[in-house]
Amino acid sequence: MNYKEFVDHMVEVLHEKMEDGYEIKTTTVTKNNDIRLTGVVMMRKSDTISPTIYLEEPYRQYCMGADIHSIADQIVELYRERKRDIHPDLSLFREFDHVRDKIYHKIVHYDKNRNLLKDVPHIRWCDLAVVFYYAVEENMPARASILIRNEHMDMWRQTPDGLFQIAQDNMRRSMPDILVPLPDIIEEMTGERPEPASVTDLYVLTNRDKLYGASAMLYSDKAKELADRLGADLLILPSSVHEVLILPDDRTQEYDFYRNMVKEVNTTQVEPEEILSYSLYRYSREKEEIVEICV
Repeated sequence: MNYKEFVDHMVEVLHEKMEDGYEIKTTTVTKNNDIRLTGVVMMRKSDTISPTIYLEEPYRQYCMGADIHSIADQIVELYRERKRDIHPDLSLFREFDHVRDKIYHKIVHYDKNRNLLKDVPHIRWCDLAVVFYYAVEENMPARASILIRNEHMDMWRQTPDGLFQIAQDNMRRSMPDILVPLPDIIEEMTGERPEPASVTDLYVLTNRDKLYGASAMLYSDKAKELADRLGADLLILPSSVHEVLILPDDRTQEYDFYRNMVKEVNTTQVEPEEILSYSLYRYSREKEEIVEICV
């Protein structure tokens, strides 16, 4: 069956597997970079929020031969697991004093998200945009969240600049930045230490949770500390929305080399909705700021 038929049939199967009282419906969600995904939502009348389970991966499993009932069982289990982790009291969402300590930010590509940015408060930064989200659960800010839209900002009588300052404070407190040598990250992920020559002087800047960690560029002092220690400007490569790579900008390599590297990684290693940018950035020791490299 094609994807639409799969989605319609999956809703029928989920109705059979869930107890009475659940409304099961599909929704189209616009993700980062204008990527549209189809999700299924299962809610009782008493629910104020429910996790969205996306169906693209289950359909891939079906096309590879998995039984649709087994896939539905996995979806139900995933729903129950995520539902257990979410216990929000959204009755307080209208009161800004109750939400201000849970407002955070992330960065996305400006041009690739023009449609989204029409509806959400944002601040332009280089070729990127800073957007804001409300953390449903304090202990997992980036995992369960609500994107802040213009109507929320208006309801709270806030401005993008005001949200940014609040988010900056919350990021420093709850999503502290980390700067780690790339060999340490590779060893953590693979259990093997890479050859030193292949990753010399490469660092990863992200946040403690390694989710939407590229926005650490906005509040981290670690780039300045690294530049001062190395005695050089820094070249910053956008690895994904979750992290950036940093290395000394010694001008011995043409920038096109690094642009091609970023393009290759984005094309072959990064999911489309997690691509941050194809640009390069530089931390200037003289100006103590990050700027986009335009030449």
